Amino acid sequence: MFKFKLVTPERVLIDEEVDSVTLPTQTGEITVLTGHVPLVSNLKAGEIRYSAGNAERVFAVSSGTVEVKSGNELVVLAETAEASDEIDVGRAEKARERAQKLMQEGYYKDQKAFADAAASLEKHLTRLKVARKHRTRTHRNLESGTFKE
Repeated sequence: MFKFKLVTPERVLIDEEVDSVTLPTQTGEITVLTGHVPLVSNLKAGEIRYSAGNAERVFAVSSGTVEVKSGNELVVLAETAEASDEIDVGRAEKARERAQKLMQEGYYKDQKAFADAAASLEKHLTRLKVARKHRTRTHRNLESGTFKE
């Protein structure tokens, strides 16, 4: 096991011992296990999955930084992070629509407005993907009788 911290500007979401963490980086998805080599990378919007014992949790994250420290510690500094079971799909869908509209308007304003809207759209699309994937998997597991909390 190793120490995993997931931190946003607002709060510390995770600070515990885990078995593995899979996360999206700019160069691709990586899985960190005990004894991973030291590493610093850019976090990409996507899904972070971690397991501790028999439990697994999933988070939607946006951009940030990943650091695997020697001594078995992983620190993820994310601009935003939200547990999959806390994502309100209706609100996320409305936010996606607003970001899409801003992106279309930003295209005509300037490059910065367009880039900001594109980043916001990517964040909300990630939230929707993670929430829907999690809910589908939970629903499927409940039907088969194998759901475990």
